[in-house]
Amino acid sequence: MAEATAMDRQQLILVTGAARCGKSEWAETLASESNKAVTYVATATIDPTDPEWQARIVRHQQRRPATWQTRAAVEDLASTICQAQSLDCLLVDSLGTWVANLLDRSDAEWEILTQELLDKLAISLATIILVAEETGWGVVPAYPSGRLFRDRLGMLTRRVGSIASTVYLVTGGHVLNLSQLGTKIDR
Repeated sequence: MAEATAMDRQQLILVTGAARCGKSEWAETLASESNKAVTYVATATIDPTDPEWQARIVRHQQRRPATWQTRAAVEDLASTICQAQSLDCLLVDSLGTWVANLLDRSDAEWEILTQELLDKLAISLATIILVAEETGWGVVPAYPSGRLFRDRLGMLTRRVGSIASTVYLVTGGHVLNLSQLGTKIDR
């Protein structure tokens, strides 16, 4: 696959798309092809009272090779990024869950956390693959918390995309390399 050769030069990859479109599977493929030690960075918490959520987590776990490490980064994602070395590949799944975990933070706190993450991503020597859900392609959420989530995730995805070496859109079971097909919007 042509992507595998390019993968050796890439340091920051964004995989975005709608729910259940194959984002995580594509990100897992890229991580497998990186020829690096892969750490799956889980941003979700396990809720013992939610069996459907637990089943989703188990499905993700079952797809991953046994050789991959797993690390939780529910809130402090920047520190996890900072600890990665050049021979590492981090697969962060997902930015949407990370945003949801921090939704109660003030706008000022959120901006500090976001900038800290972006700074660590920009200087990391590791290959980092971030999965992000696309929001806002439908109706405007009826509740303030829904609008806040949509806006924060949308802006974070845009900011990560502006520094990423490659951005993929996964939709309808197909992968589009937006870095080759599209034009980057300046920040």
